[in-house]
Amino acid sequence: MTDTPAAYAVSDLLDILDLREVGTVHTGWAVASPSESPTAAVMADIATATATATAAVADLAVEVGAGSRVARVFAGPSQKQRYQRTFGGQLLAQAIIAAGRTVAADPAGAGRPLHSTHTTFLVSGADTDEVHYVVEPLSDGRSFSTRRVSALQHGTLLAIVTASFQEASPGLDHAEPMPAAPSAESLPNVAEALAGVPEPYAVVCILDGPIELRHVEGHLYAGARPDHVARQGVWLRSRRPMPDDPIIHAAFLAYASDYSILESVLRRHGTAWSDPRLRQASLDHAMWFHRPGRADEWVLHAGHSPSASGGRGLGLGRMYAADGTLLASIAQEGMLRLKG
Repeated sequence: MTDTPAAYAVSDLLDILDLREVGTVHTGWAVASPSESPTAAVMADIATATATATAAVADLAVEVGAGSRVARVFAGPSQKQRYQRTFGGQLLAQAIIAAGRTVAADPAGAGRPLHSTHTTFLVSGADTDEVHYVVEPLSDGRSFSTRRVSALQHGTLLAIVTASFQEASPGLDHAEPMPAAPSAESLPNVAEALAGVPEPYAVVCILDGPIELRHVEGHLYAGARPDHVARQGVWLRSRRPMPDDPIIHAAFLAYASDYSILESVLRRHGTAWSDPRLRQASLDHAMWFHRPGRADEWVLHAGHSPSASGGRGLGLGRMYAADGTLLASIAQEGMLRLKG
């Protein structure tokens, strides 16, 4: 195995995060003017998609009046997956980039880093087609900017992301200390841990992925662990250096969080990603960014699960820099079922 396999090289992930702007729509979901002349067909598809989105999120929508705000629309490619559907981490990361672009472009929001995201995943999309991100400005106050992002594909609403940005300011400060864990350098990398294991999930999704992972308690790619504990620690970082833009690092950490946030549930119940009975999907995800950090340096994702019931499992996690700085907290519920 090469250190940076071609299938999911980090350069490909950065390409996926390099969204292009394709036009605007009004919050009443009438099409405004496209920003590029060749996008008429794309804008027509967005018009259909946003009409669908309006019906799907009517009970969640903030009533701002038809046409009273203009939403910007971005497009991004999908990342090929072994299961042939969009990866939730990709949708979240691209939504963060899209929202961040609109905040950075606004004089009121310039210099406001991302501090939280709340995501509801509705349906899976095709991993072969683009996803459109309609970014609606909900508010731009003196300290906070809030955006709602609708991820759309072929007229179907895939996910809704609310992202909040805050101007840096002094205040109360404390953090839960990092749990004891061996250093990333002392642990085997995934290629070493999976040496000789003929498991396609691990090869395609992990060894060929943009993230280097080193598990504290042991991976769950090719088999279950017998300890049945509801925790899982994973060191992670991008395989290559990344640009200094903070929003890219935030998007990458959000993307990476979806790799292992539910592993504490699987570990507790003695199962693994490779279990042919397992059916899983992300339902919702929340992430709070406490302090800036770099995704191309080692980050410990310390996860645990307080509960699983009704075919759903809840994973909670904290991300720490190697020096113990608490960077982010994560909560995600997923559908986890074992078919007969």
